[in-house]
Amino acid sequence: MDRERFLQAVKANCKRVQGAKGIGTLGEKSVHAVLKAYFEPHGENTEIRIGDFVADIAGENGIIEIQTKQFHRLRKKLDCFLEYTHVMVVYPVIQKKIVSWVDPSTGEVSQRRASPLKGSIYDAAAELVKIKYALDNPRFSFAAVMLEAEDIRLLDGYGKDKKKRSTKFDRVPVDILGEYHFECPQDYMLLIPPELEGEFTSLDFARAAGISRRLSQAALNILTYTDCVARIGKNKNEYIYKVNEK
Repeated sequence: MDRERFLQAVKANCKRVQGAKGIGTLGEKSVHAVLKAYFEPHGENTEIRIGDFVADIAGENGIIEIQTKQFHRLRKKLDCFLEYTHVMVVYPVIQKKIVSWVDPSTGEVSQRRASPLKGSIYDAAAELVKIKYALDNPRFSFAAVMLEAEDIRLLDGYGKDKKKRSTKFDRVPVDILGEYHFECPQDYMLLIPPELEGEFTSLDFARAAGISRRLSQAALNILTYTDCVARIGKNKNEYIYKVNEK
């Protein structure tokens, strides 16, 4: 992690809310633009056509794709790129979030508050499971970048406060809080909470990790595919798991 380089990428690639002067960002959404500049400061190596697709970053060390959501849309591009070279998929996780409400006519910020929602590495699992077939490909790697960000929402919706069904304008990175890198199937052992011992269910996993049942099931899907854990039985509708010793 290089915090100084990240903050330089933020400064160069997005504008913060500027009171009555209005709001503005690049045409490319801010999180994507900042991460692309963070991982590749040289513009000539970005937006490179390879086959029928365009790579976010391509250089002598391979391809980097910044994917903020909807990993299922990445499959065809990923299949193409993996035929040529190494591919690292980067996913931003919003660990800390500030929400700002902005008057679209003046740019005035009427409210700014910290969100109680906290992102974690397990948020990546819900997207990563959509391309799990690539996790054991020696040409594939994955990086989750933990961010603090500001969600900018416009007061253009319904209701007295104009917040219902309002426009989500942008998400602006504020700081980088950490990075997780997964280079091979064994690296996904990192997702296993150290408190888990012996046999466990997805509910046990969820409680140990402090996440929802949905995210625990996604994480266990990945961990089973990468042979980090094994299904060893079933109790009624619950699968029983055990960590594989590496």
